[in-house]
Amino acid sequence: MAIHVVLVHPEIHWNTGNAGRTCLAAGATLHLVEPLGFSLDEKQVKRAGLDYWEHVDLRVWPGWAAFERALPSMGEAYFFSTRASRQLWDAPLGDADDVVLIFGRETGGLAPEIHETYRDRFLTMPIESALVRSLNLSTSVGIAVYEVLRQRQRHSP
Repeated sequence: MAIHVVLVHPEIHWNTGNAGRTCLAAGATLHLVEPLGFSLDEKQVKRAGLDYWEHVDLRVWPGWAAFERALPSMGEAYFFSTRASRQLWDAPLGDADDVVLIFGRETGGLAPEIHETYRDRFLTMPIESALVRSLNLSTSVGIAVYEVLRQRQRHSP
């Protein structure tokens, strides 16, 4: 029962480090789709991931096309966007044996072509305040990963 977290063109090293720590805690694999807005050698990525970074199950893809070719074999894919109409809570994230949680870059989200191709697979997270446009990327990763775990725990005997 795998969980895959995918960051497409992440720009901020702190978010990637924090997402990596969440993935390690939850037993998930972290996939990074290039180009990245930082170097994985930067101390800040490792600092955000603390001393856990070396243990993160990390896979780096040279671009969206390469990742997309592998996507059908990875599991049930869900994409996250503030523009989606379907709430995270309404998706059966815990039903699939393997799930793929896909997030876009911090400043622009996922490309319009991805929205068009996978429009029925998009989810959003509830934001009650009109003053908030979006949640932080690493916060969103944590919410989604732990919602998968919560739903799986609910389904287990």
